[in-house]
Amino acid sequence: MRPIAILQHESTQGPGVLRDHLDENDIPYRLISPASDGKAPVDASKFSGIVVLGSDHCVNETLPWIEDERTLLQDAIRRDVPVLGHCFGAQMLARAMGAKVSRNICPNIGWSQIWITPEAQQIMGLPRQATIFNWHYDTFEIPVGAIRTMYGSHCLNKGFHRGRHWAFQGHLEVTKESIRNWCAAGRAELLRAHGPAVQSETQILKELHDRIEALHTIADQTYRAWSCQLDRPALVALSSASSCA
Repeated sequence: MRPIAILQHESTQGPGVLRDHLDENDIPYRLISPASDGKAPVDASKFSGIVVLGSDHCVNETLPWIEDERTLLQDAIRRDVPVLGHCFGAQMLARAMGAKVSRNICPNIGWSQIWITPEAQQIMGLPRQATIFNWHYDTFEIPVGAIRTMYGSHCLNKGFHRGRHWAFQGHLEVTKESIRNWCAAGRAELLRAHGPAVQSETQILKELHDRIEALHTIADQTYRAWSCQLDRPALVALSSASSCA
């Protein structure tokens, strides 16, 4: 099986529980660091899937590695190689599909409730409502041919899918440790940020164990549903058929 490409841009925004899911299901992956390397692969045929994680950068910046990523995702779309975008990655996928990415009406930092559309409930096996973790300033339009999967009070477009390509304007992958590290690294940013959808470090870390446990349930279901779409060799597909039923 070809590996999944995981594009990680920040040390505080790693694959977290997604990596756990891939390891537990013997799905190979390759970690790639476009922001530090200054480049990204552009040929999607080398991978069985592509995951794009968050970033402190904006997708509209004219940086060579961002353009490489857009080229990679456009190639994945042409070849129907499944893409999974988290936050910045969701915006990159939207942009690769020709949709506009711009500033949201307000920053969205911390925990917030989102609503999941009936189609997404069926495809992804998710409940009608969930609480997810956010840290973003921008938002995307729903691309042509895509369907909204999630929406929120302070950011309308929290997710979409088009075929095997899924985008989430939030972070399903986070762990207790990664959120604590993120808050520590972004302490000055949290003090500067203001708005109805911005939480303080104290608010973010409150009841962290229970919030993470609930989020992991959502993440596990989502990652299982997405990874079941991957093209696998026949023997691997047969061995994993029960987990994807």
